[in-house]
Amino acid sequence: MRIVRCYRDAETTWEMAENDFFIGRAHENAPLLLDLSLDKSVSRVHARIWKEDGGYWIEDLQSGHGTLLNNVQIKGLGKRPIQAGDLVVVGETTLCFESLESRDALAQTNYLRSGANLLQEESQTEAPVKIAQDVDATIFDPAPAKDSGDAGNRRLKLICELPLQFAAKTRLEELLPAIVDHLAELVPNADSWALALRDPQTDELLLKAYRSKGAPHVSEMLARRAMAERKAFMWNRAAGDLTQSILQSAITTGIYAPLLWQEEAFGVICAESSSSADIFGQEELRLIVFMAQYAAMALGSYRLQEKLRQESVLRAKLLRHFSPKIAEKLLHHRGRLRLGGEQSEVTILNSDLRGFTQLTRGMEPDDVVEMLNDYFAAQVPIIFNYNGTIDKFMGDAILVVFGSPEPDPKQYEHAVLTAVEMQAAAAKINQRRRAGDLPCAEPGIGIHCGEVVHGFVGSAERIEYTVIGDVVNKTARYCSGAKKGEVLISPEVHEHVWRMVQVDPTTIETKHEGTFQAYRVIGIKPGPAPEETQTRREGQNGGPV
Repeated sequence: MRIVRCYRDAETTWEMAENDFFIGRAHENAPLLLDLSLDKSVSRVHARIWKEDGGYWIEDLQSGHGTLLNNVQIKGLGKRPIQAGDLVVVGETTLCFESLESRDALAQTNYLRSGANLLQEESQTEAPVKIAQDVDATIFDPAPAKDSGDAGNRRLKLICELPLQFAAKTRLEELLPAIVDHLAELVPNADSWALALRDPQTDELLLKAYRSKGAPHVSEMLARRAMAERKAFMWNRAAGDLTQSILQSAITTGIYAPLLWQEEAFGVICAESSSSADIFGQEELRLIVFMAQYAAMALGSYRLQEKLRQESVLRAKLLRHFSPKIAEKLLHHRGRLRLGGEQSEVTILNSDLRGFTQLTRGMEPDDVVEMLNDYFAAQVPIIFNYNGTIDKFMGDAILVVFGSPEPDPKQYEHAVLTAVEMQAAAAKINQRRRAGDLPCAEPGIGIHCGEVVHGFVGSAERIEYTVIGDVVNKTARYCSGAKKGEVLISPEVHEHVWRMVQVDPTTIETKHEGTFQAYRVIGIKPGPAPEETQTRREGQNGGPV
């Protein structure tokens, strides 16, 4: 019987072999098997489930809160039939009966989606189990020690060691030579052992590793035949129909085996010899096939790990644009980041250090970068504190988006609060830099809002987050109009934040779009901050969150 228990959003799967058991909370002399001790609203002996007349039955045993069977209270109604798929509620726990088959009836291996809890032992300290015999699980030696000199046992041992040996090679330049080395050990009577891989981009066959008594030799025609036909084979010169490269070589016989994994042919391994004797047979062919299967599995695992590593690096680089809170949401809700966009209203902040180009003219490059990092290091945490997303750094400028990629009902307030705090942070940095006789810069910040297309663009190898629309261009105009230490907001933003900001109306002139109405932010009005902002500030100061 398979039962899925759900208690306070935690899900557990049990596999029961018994046909008669009780549900309740464990205590001395209790006959029950299904222990729901975590749920204190369950009675000590709450209900009984048993098999009778070919069917299963459930009965509430006069529990304190009763038992619901498919939302029907069964307390006091005696035994009730139960079927696969039925839901039973006891206390705050829901039990879903996925299967009622006994263990004897289960002829196939089953997968439990949440994992089955092992039934607790009576005591883990009483009567320890006596171990009759043990073997080191890290040692692969199927042959008895007295027979270790036998060639067959030696080969069997080599084959059994292959998975562990290959798994230990984490770099391709270590794995591929190891494959050839083990190939030479398995088939020592060859003269040449080699591994060739197909380049997935160009389809070219590349000789990646070899061991040879002379010049290495791999027939591309035979290699591609093995890959195309998905077959391993032996060949010899006497069979005829050979390529010019084989005829010009001293090779007389060989074995080729494709490296196959999940319907893909990675390449081939081969062993060849120039001996006139008949040195290869069915045993060598089978051994090389085994070898090729293990090698292909190791290569497939390496490629998967490398792909995951590259995706992890790519994702880490991309998620640096988002606050930790938003990054966690993206990974939780969307899993693997995918290309695509959507259209919605966002608020955009554009910050630019005034006169930075002229200020840094003649400075050493390292000093310029150090100066930028000084300002950015203080500004980025402020942006992330208010759930802002950094679209891009543009020299000494930052483009920040609020309300994307996750919606934010307080995006307008958050953008303005971010700008005010960025200016305050810049003022502190300048105070310190002046004390050290270092050049200083002051940001001008513009904020605007409206509908944009936002999302992830690029390719699978390079994903970028971006926003597209006229709102971005207009934000740049407000930023250009802001003087040193100023924050200018558009009328559209002012409509949302007028209750919390002190402003002076003003105008800015643009080159091609005429005069823009704007509001210069003087400060934040006294009074409690927005609920979310207040909570965040308390958390930062060590107060309650």
